[in-house]
Amino acid sequence: MTKEQVMEKIGEYLTEEQVAFIERAYLYAEDVHEGQYRKSGEPYIHHPVQVADILVELQLEPATIASAFLHDVVEDTEATVEELRELFGEEVSMLVDGVTKLKKIKYKSKAEQQAENHRKMIVAMARDIRVIMIKLADRLHNMRTLKYLAPHKQKRIANETLEIFAPLAHRLGISTIKWELEDIALRYLDPQQFYRIVNLMKQKRNEREQYIEEVMDDIRESVKDLNVEADISGRPKHIYSIYRKMTIQKKQFNEIYDLLAVRIIVRNIKDCYGVLGVIHTRWKPMPGRFKDYIAMPKANMYQSLHTTVIGPKGEPLEVQIRSEEMHRVAEYGVAAHWAYKEGKALNQQSLGKLDWFREILEWQNDTSNAEEFMESLKIDLFSDMVFVFTPRGDVIELPRGSVPIDFAYRIHTEIGNRTIGAKVNGKMVPLDYKLQTGDIVDMMTSKHSYGPSQDWLKLTQSSHAKNKIKQFFKKERREENVQKGREAIEKELRAQHFSPKEILTEGNLQEVMAKFSFSGQDDMFAAVGYNGISAKQVVTRLTEKKRNETKELEKKTVTEAIKDIPSPAQTRRSNTGVRVKGADNLLIRLSKCCNPVPGDEIRGFITKGRGVSVHRADCPNIANTEENNHRLIEVEWEPEQEKAKSYNVDIEVTGYDRRGLLNEVLHVVAESKTNINAVNGRAGKNKMAVIDITIAINNLDHLRKVVEKIKRLPDIYSVRRVLH
Repeated sequence: MTKEQVMEKIGEYLTEEQVAFIERAYLYAEDVHEGQYRKSGEPYIHHPVQVADILVELQLEPATIASAFLHDVVEDTEATVEELRELFGEEVSMLVDGVTKLKKIKYKSKAEQQAENHRKMIVAMARDIRVIMIKLADRLHNMRTLKYLAPHKQKRIANETLEIFAPLAHRLGISTIKWELEDIALRYLDPQQFYRIVNLMKQKRNEREQYIEEVMDDIRESVKDLNVEADISGRPKHIYSIYRKMTIQKKQFNEIYDLLAVRIIVRNIKDCYGVLGVIHTRWKPMPGRFKDYIAMPKANMYQSLHTTVIGPKGEPLEVQIRSEEMHRVAEYGVAAHWAYKEGKALNQQSLGKLDWFREILEWQNDTSNAEEFMESLKIDLFSDMVFVFTPRGDVIELPRGSVPIDFAYRIHTEIGNRTIGAKVNGKMVPLDYKLQTGDIVDMMTSKHSYGPSQDWLKLTQSSHAKNKIKQFFKKERREENVQKGREAIEKELRAQHFSPKEILTEGNLQEVMAKFSFSGQDDMFAAVGYNGISAKQVVTRLTEKKRNETKELEKKTVTEAIKDIPSPAQTRRSNTGVRVKGADNLLIRLSKCCNPVPGDEIRGFITKGRGVSVHRADCPNIANTEENNHRLIEVEWEPEQEKAKSYNVDIEVTGYDRRGLLNEVLHVVAESKTNINAVNGRAGKNKMAVIDITIAINNLDHLRKVVEKIKRLPDIYSVRRVLH
């Protein structure tokens, strides 16, 4: 096809001004490609002319045709995108730039999943569907001239075409390009089978053509009574589709009955179903071979009625019935919806059939003409993904916002665990670098790496990487995580004003472990330690009963709440030495979070079913009850109680970690005639020793005397009363 013939076809559907714009684009391309030749020996400008011709057949608009003439100038000449923007406008420069970027993609992997990733990446990198249209036309002409390349290149390009570009054409519904790409690719990938099928088709061509003519005459007679205008033709079976049936379904050539096919094109949907009725009346339909793609269109917008009947001579005959509009869509796909006519309004019903574009487009305005329709064809199907390369050319699909660590763990867990750095496009980048589609990523690893950092959990975007990092901490640092998790839970309990001793009971822990499906306490603490579950989640479960009890009393007055307090007679008797002012015979218990003793200023707090809980006035758990002030109650120590009973008090002694320190402390306490109920010593940092002692004292004065005696010991830094 010469340039003059292409321009003549353009003039059939575009205005003179638009044709002049395209002519200018051609002259620019001819000038910058001057002196360049194809492998075939033809001047290079012949290629963009043929690419433009393929798109003119689809009747695309001026910017796309102009871009087809210019699609190689940035890649192969001194021309720049900025120069194209000045000469031909933003739209053309954007399309040419998009095609140029797609040309830089290297297709090395042959795996089916890898081919799918390449297709996704092409769609993701193309901001406009017209970029893909130009790329498909470019590939089609390159396939037509494939014979001029070396055999190994022919096979590589044919394989790419079959795995990546033919499915793209199918996705866009452009069967005219899809079938030709597939047939040419097969010729180079399996020439023996290709030419065998061609010869088999030739052997009975005359017989088949005569048979189809008889069938078509029969159909014409049958539809006359319907007063339907019908264009009836034989449908050629494509070589690649026959090849697939022979290889995948393992059929012989003579077993493929839909070699014989008739296509009937009518004016509207009503006529489609009318003709279908005539066909089924004339010949017996084969069970399970009827498909209604009008009511249920394919994802690529294809619509048609398909039926297979037992035709004349008892041979199966496939019949396709569709309207003229459906036929245009079947042949040209998405391009059929922007066949450019100046001022032509697009059929809104047609736009409603764009099922695929419901997935990839956000229709911001109702389109009423071709320009608006083209403007809306921006792709965002893969806007939430990035596609990056390994150094070997494999494509890795990751969530948008991913960093090199995400990439490393997608390749292999060990690469992720041993990562010490990353190169992107040959340059060192920080591990928080946001990967972009098209980046080539090379991970740097070391056998001496200490493994992932906890900070990586904040950097990574993919759940895959996060899970692998958590697994590492779970396996490698179990003891550390158990301790870390326990401390985190105790810290969270104190932050929510609960006593760890009171909440972390065996029964309470067993219930929570069952709810989270942990087999043991250490498993649960370790999970908190490596961030598999948060301390807040565990604490929420642990304190659930306590909080529910609290809520039920929130609206009660002190008088009403006192009615609910059981008396000591209803429970086991306990003499706390505390009484409620103005009330007798109430169940009272001393809170373990602060262990009040006679002499301490105390406050009472009404709890559900457990009577009055007595706290020291400075206890944090009682100081932060503004919402429940109505449940606070005045309490006092009973007279003569200060010597009649002993009370447990927890004290913490810190001092220089030397031999004999613990014995000296215990000796001093014993000398003061004070019972020791529990003791625990541990080594701290910087030669610091910490001794926790639970002692039984009578009152606050008794406690002060014991503390003073301990303080007088050498190497003692501090003695303090402990709140839990």
